[in-house]
Amino acid sequence: MEELEYHLHLVPHIFLFVDRRCYPDWKIQKTTIDFHDLTFVVDGRADYYINGEKFAVEAGDLIYVPEGSIREANTFWGCPMKAYPFNFFWADPHNHVRLPFEVVTKNVITKEILGYIREFNQVWMSKQPFYMIQARALFELILHRLLSNFNRRSSPGMDPRIKKLTTFIAEHYSEDITINDWAERLNLHPAYIGKLFKDNTGTSYKKYLHRIRINNAEAMLSLGDFTVTEAAERCGFHDISYFSKVFKETKGYPPSAAKKL
Repeated sequence: MEELEYHLHLVPHIFLFVDRRCYPDWKIQKTTIDFHDLTFVVDGRADYYINGEKFAVEAGDLIYVPEGSIREANTFWGCPMKAYPFNFFWADPHNHVRLPFEVVTKNVITKEILGYIREFNQVWMSKQPFYMIQARALFELILHRLLSNFNRRSSPGMDPRIKKLTTFIAEHYSEDITINDWAERLNLHPAYIGKLFKDNTGTSYKKYLHRIRINNAEAMLSLGDFTVTEAAERCGFHDISYFSKVFKETKGYPPSAAKKL
C-alpha cells in the first residue's frame, strides 16, 4: 500500500452510485473506463471481464476496477446480482492512484461497512442541502475501513528489531543515523535489515525517516515560530534545497506554504 499511503491529498469525487438490482438480462458493454469502479455484491451472481480476464463474482465479494481498465459484465437469469457500485475519480492530479485490492476480494463486506453503504444510499438519494459533503465523508469511512482491514490482513506483527528501530526514529529523527549503523548495532547485513524494515513497514528506511522528519518540520512551520531553514536543520536536513524537494514530494506543497496553514 506504499503508493497509496504517500498520496496524502486524495479526494474522491463520486459521480455514480446506485442500489443496483439487476434484471436477468443486465450487462455492462465492453469499454475502457477513465474512473474507478468499487462495487459491493450483496446478492446473486455475475461474470466480470476485466482486461480480457473472466472473474465470477457472488454475494459477499468486493469488485475493484481501476481507471484505464477494459470492463465488461453480465449477470444470470436464475440468480441476478444485487450490488452497490461506487464510480469515482480521484481529484487531479491523482486519478492514476490505485487502491491495493485485487479485482475480486472475498469476505470484506462487514456489517459495519454495509451500514455505511446503506447510510450513504439514504444521503445520496435524499439529496438534502450539502449532501455531497456528507456522502464523501461516508465514502471515505468505507475506504478507511476497507484499507484498515486490508492492512491488518497483509501485515503480520512487527519484528521486535524493527519495532525498536521505529521507536528510536520517533525520538531521535534529527540525528544522523543510517541503516548501516543499525545493521552494525544488530550484527546484521545492511541489505537484510533494509529488506526486513520494508517488509514490516511497507516502505524503505530512507522514506520512513523522511516522512517522520517532514511531519515534524510541518508542525514546526505551522506554529510560525521557525523559518524554513530552522525547521529543516532541527529535523535533520542540512541541505535546504533537498529539504524543500522532499517536503513538496511528501506533502504536495512547498514548506513555505506550511507557514500559512
